[in-house]
Amino acid sequence: MAEALLSQLHYAEGSRKKRKRVGRGQGSGHGGTSTRGHKGQKSRSGAKHRAWFEGGQMPLQRRTPKFGFTSPFRVEYQIVNVSMLDRLASDGKLPDGVVTPEKLYEIGITSKKSAPVKILGEGDLKAKVQVTAHAFSKTAVAKIETAGGTAQKITPAA
Repeated sequence: MAEALLSQLHYAEGSRKKRKRVGRGQGSGHGGTSTRGHKGQKSRSGAKHRAWFEGGQMPLQRRTPKFGFTSPFRVEYQIVNVSMLDRLASDGKLPDGVVTPEKLYEIGITSKKSAPVKILGEGDLKAKVQVTAHAFSKTAVAKIETAGGTAQKITPAA
C-alpha cells in the first residue's frame, strides 16, 4: 500500500524551474548572443565593471561635497565631570580622596584604559579630592581647588 503511494509522488506544478543554459545553440532559445543582447558594453567577452561604476556618470564619491579638515593628530579624551567625582566621593568609592585615570577605569567610569582622561567643570564639587588627569578645563581646576583639592596634570604615554 505505502509503496504504491510513494511511486505516485510528484512535485507541485510550477515548483521546479529549469535552469537557463545559455550558449547551447539556437534550438535552445538562448544561443547566438547568449541572452546578452546585441552590441554594448556588457555584450562583449570579458566584460565586467566595478560595483561602484556608474556607466561613465560622475561617481557618487566625486559628486558629494568635501569640505573642512580632519587633523590626524586629534586627541580623543574620555570625559569626566566634577559632579561625577563628587558622587564617587559621597558614595565612598574614593576613601583616600585620590583620583587617577587607573582608578576611574577600575571603578568603571572610563571605558578605555589607554585613552587620556579630561576633567570638565560640569556640576558642583564639595569633596576634597586630589585629581590626576591628562587634561583639565579651567572651571574644573577652579572647582577642585575651591573645594580644597589639587589638580595635577600628567602627560599621556606616547
